[in-house]
Parts: sequence; C-alpha cells; structure tokens
Amino acid sequence: MSAEKVKNPWTTLSGEVKYDNKWINVTEYQVINPSGGRGMYGKVHFKNIAIGVIALDEHDNTWLVGQFRYTLNAWSWEIPEGGGAFDELPLTAAQRELREETGITAKRWSQLCRVHLSNSVCDEGGFIFLAEDLEHGESALEETEADLKVMKLPLQQAVAMVDSGEITDSLSVIALLALARKKRI
Repeated sequence: MSAEKVKNPWTTLSGEVKYDNKWINVTEYQVINPSGGRGMYGKVHFKNIAIGVIALDEHDNTWLVGQFRYTLNAWSWEIPEGGGAFDELPLTAAQRELREETGITAKRWSQLCRVHLSNSVCDEGGFIFLAEDLEHGESALEETEADLKVMKLPLQQAVAMVDSGEITDSLSVIALLALARKKRI
C-alpha cells in the first residue's frame, strides 16, 4: 500500500516545541490515536538528512570510521556518515562526508538505498551511497571528530562485524547488508 494513499488515522489537537537547536527540535503533541483515545506523542524533527557512504575498492575493501559516541557512551565503528542540508543534493553531501572523514574521493557513485531512521519517534530520513573508483587524499575532520580512526578492511569482514554485533549503527548496518546482498556475499 502506498504511503501517499493512506489517510492519517491520528488527530493532532495541539503541539508545543519543547527543545530546539541547529540540528533538531523536539515537539510534544496532544493527539487522538487511531482507537479514539487521547494521548501525547513526542516527535524529534531533524533539520538535516542522514548521509552514509560505503567506499569500495577494486579488491572489495571498504573503510570504516570509529569514534566515541557521546549518546551511547561507547566507541562505535561505522561507515563514513554525516548530515546534509535539505537544500543540498544528497550526493554532494555524501561526497563531502567521505572526503572529510577518510580523504577518499570517488569517480563512480550510486545510491544504494533511502531510509527512515527510528520512525516511531523521529522524522530523520537518509540516503546511502556506494563510492567506487577511489582516489586517496587528506581528510578534513570536523572539531567533534578529533578522535576519529579510519580502518581499511575487506567488505566481508565489515559484514561479519555487523553479524557479530560489533557494528550497531543503523545506517552502517543497513548499508553493509544492502551491499552484501547486492554482491551476494
């Protein structure tokens, strides 16, 4: 069933922004749910789109970036990823993120998939790209990425990290499994 053809069964009575910064805002809504009951619904609105990139060389090697994630209070291995402005082409954002985090540029790009992340509480959407025919240069890390580590490894090993639970970041899991399926790994 197409999402455009489905009538919203929820009724919004009111909404109040509870928090706002340059990346997100959080709104509390008073609603009537599909069963007719009154309730509250919180929504996190993202002011950018999520961007993920798998760089893949001719030998099926890829690159992961690792960093400490404040929200998790833990280290996380991920594909290169970040945000893109709504008025920026997703591919342009992907090219920038890959170059910033790894120093890699690519001559061939294709979109692997489009995703919605945690759609029960937020409206964050994203795009995942495959970058091929790679060239290596210098990275240009952002201030929050000072501890970022880059690791080159075979794609099959990165997929095994998903299977073992070493990689839990949603964009990375989706991207690596989508590419593994495409390559029949």
